[in-house]
Amino acid sequence: MEIKVFGAAGGEVTGSSYLIKTDKAIVLVDAGMFQGGKESEAKNKLPEGATPSKIDALLLTHAHLDHTGRVPLLIKYGYNGPIYSTEETLKMAQIILQDSARLQVADAMRKNRKQWKEGAPIAEPLYNTEHVEYMEELGRAVEYNTAIEVAEGITAKWIEAGHMLGSGSIEVTVTENGKAKTIVFSGDLGPLTLPLLKPFDHFNHADLVFLESTYGDRDHKSFDDTMVEFEKIIIEAYKSGAKILVPTFAIGRAQQIIYHLAELFHLGKVPPFPIYLDSPMAIKALTIYRDHQDLLDEEFQDLKRRGAFPLDTEYFIPCTSMEESKKLNEVNGPCLILAGAGMCNGGRIMHHLYHNIENPNTHVLIVGYQSHASLGRKLVEKQAVVRIFGDEKRLRAQVHTLSGFSAHAGQTDLLNWFSYLASSRPKVVITHGEDLQRKTLASLVKKKYEIDSILPEIGDIIEL
Repeated sequence: MEIKVFGAAGGEVTGSSYLIKTDKAIVLVDAGMFQGGKESEAKNKLPEGATPSKIDALLLTHAHLDHTGRVPLLIKYGYNGPIYSTEETLKMAQIILQDSARLQVADAMRKNRKQWKEGAPIAEPLYNTEHVEYMEELGRAVEYNTAIEVAEGITAKWIEAGHMLGSGSIEVTVTENGKAKTIVFSGDLGPLTLPLLKPFDHFNHADLVFLESTYGDRDHKSFDDTMVEFEKIIIEAYKSGAKILVPTFAIGRAQQIIYHLAELFHLGKVPPFPIYLDSPMAIKALTIYRDHQDLLDEEFQDLKRRGAFPLDTEYFIPCTSMEESKKLNEVNGPCLILAGAGMCNGGRIMHHLYHNIENPNTHVLIVGYQSHASLGRKLVEKQAVVRIFGDEKRLRAQVHTLSGFSAHAGQTDLLNWFSYLASSRPKVVITHGEDLQRKTLASLVKKKYEIDSILPEIGDIIEL
């Protein structure tokens, strides 16, 4: 048996994808899109060595684009097998990928208008909405903690990963030549202290572990300290009549920020002021959150019992059309605008930054991971001048980085999750991290458990 690494390796944090090949079956775990700068995005093509029509099954850890973004591309080129994941992931993936497909088509049209000349090659989208729609026919919903056969000689089981609604770590058991081997994919793990989602669960045995390392070099600021800082920023911005811009991943982070604002309003820590949810994706996702409240944690249930239901439009103003989004440029503060994309590499947040980033009374709250070379990373680094839509803009807005809101586990939580597997002495492959993060985590795994780790490059093959 061998596993080929197709993404989230070599210092990349996006593009997660792993191909398991046995003598009887081929199974793909995730098929994510590369995100960030042009160099990363140029890798968004069929994984080398993966023939879609020969793949027996596709397993998804969760719905974020860096784990699902190439699924429609597989379908476009002939994948017709089952797609296994939780029901929530299948629903969320439809929302995320429909949006991605529309952007792919629009981007191709824009390139053709801008660069067209007779005889020049025509730009084509990676995929379109019909490829995403076909995913619904291929989807097979799984339950947590229930092993199912996904291909000949291969079973898989999902457990809660605590990263986003429906996210899971996957245990894949391969029986080959009468011997069973267990491969565990952490997927993206969420922090144990973050409200709204339930904390991650864990497995107890593995022969091989693929462990994410997004924040393998550090812990986030504690959640309590982050909330103190968040409250201070919100209160000061309210008093100064500021406009607060929050680049958010439409599924997960947007709902979380609304939850915290609802709590602040409900407790009387700041008078209610307009919260604009400028993301059709996030608005659609809220419906799925409402339908699956059983997956939300006890703190959410308690807040709801006390009379605050943060998934209700009482706490935010939905903006679905571009016209509604554009009108926000005329809105005065205090107000808060939640808009995608989370790494400021596209979407409506780009327009809000374009029009407001040179205003010293604008606050930009960075509440999630920002990939290398993205506009979001440049804001975190507080570069004096940034380029938006081809124009240079001076950064005069106040930028706040609140890593304690991250949906990724920090170093301590990553080691906590792995500790339950350590006694089985698995082979460890550290992925989904920049070089510093994965090297730091590898050294800690070595120091704490005396287990060496593999730090793969894209295209590497791990044998078991």
